[in-house]
Amino acid sequence: MTPSPHAGLPKAPGSGPAPAGSAAPPVSAVPESVTATVLGPWPGTDPVEAAKVGLGLLPEPHLPALAALPSRGVGSDAVGRTAALLVEMPVDVQPYGWRIVDRPGLDHRRAASALRTDLNVLADVVGAGQLAPVQVKVHLLGPVSLAAALHLHHGERALSDHGARRDIADSLADGMAAHAASLREAVPGAALTLQVDEPAVARVLAGTIPTSSGYRTLRSIPTAELRRVWMQFLAAARAAGFSRTALNLGQDGALLATGTPAGDGTAAAERKAWQTAVGLALESGPDALAVPLDLLDTGHWEQLAEALESGTGVWAGLVPARPGQAPPSYASLVDRVMVPWRGLGLDPALLNQLRITPATGLAEVSPQEARRVVERTLEVAEELTAIRYR
Repeated sequence: MTPSPHAGLPKAPGSGPAPAGSAAPPVSAVPESVTATVLGPWPGTDPVEAAKVGLGLLPEPHLPALAALPSRGVGSDAVGRTAALLVEMPVDVQPYGWRIVDRPGLDHRRAASALRTDLNVLADVVGAGQLAPVQVKVHLLGPVSLAAALHLHHGERALSDHGARRDIADSLADGMAAHAASLREAVPGAALTLQVDEPAVARVLAGTIPTSSGYRTLRSIPTAELRRVWMQFLAAARAAGFSRTALNLGQDGALLATGTPAGDGTAAAERKAWQTAVGLALESGPDALAVPLDLLDTGHWEQLAEALESGTGVWAGLVPARPGQAPPSYASLVDRVMVPWRGLGLDPALLNQLRITPATGLAEVSPQEARRVVERTLEVAEELTAIRYR
């Protein structure tokens, strides 16, 4: 039997698990320094090691995360891990991907078991080390990218059906609330941050996602619907007890692989759609927007500058994670932030609204390389903090 995730956990003075649906514990809205976090996916298959490394490398005021280990296989991938949270909407795996079915089977149980294991391990590591993390982050696929990745019983993507899109968003919101309650038990007293990953949003808006047959593409969803879905989902996250939310618009070509390269016209449409998505994300009211800096042009930076000046945080996906390659020098990475920052005339005092992250998840590099990437994010954050106070 899997042990209770809160068995034997120490509690910080005055802290304790909040009842489901209660307000999240207070957390400083903006730290005084530039901080760092990871985006979630981690190399290897050992959840104990991943939890220890995550908590050890990212102490307060940095943001440790519940690691995902996609190398464990089916059920630990981004789609299966998030689909395991769906309420009354079981899934299984078919040759073309994850599919919504009538009854849970082996694939669904495997995904749910992997997520429970990760929560239990996090609780055990916190308890064994007598730790009391101030804050912890979890990530999941957002409702739009999940609808693009899941298939209906006849094989077409759920994205093609308005009712299915709505049902997935509602079911995921319910599952997210239960997930928050489990997290409060695993890490008592910690403020919870939710990272909502929407890697498919540019293709959803551009209408370039292929149908199951591959002979045509699915119609784009209206921008008004996307904005509404995000606003409702973020509101549900706050009601569930998440202190802070971040929308992650990093792209993932593997999530919805088409099997054919995108032409120039498709790539241009997706670039334009991604810029639209950045604006819609900011309008949806997240506490922070996570973006890979290598996708930003001057127009994007102008959008982010306005967001920063209005109090929205930016998670800067900065440090590349490439197998067999050391990260760039921290000085060159600092310049990638400060050159456009100074060009836009942004106040250095606003730098503390940045959170530095790897450019992508870290599952494709070795554990040693992943550590080096995280260490480099911390070095960049430290130097940007120093710049803020000069």
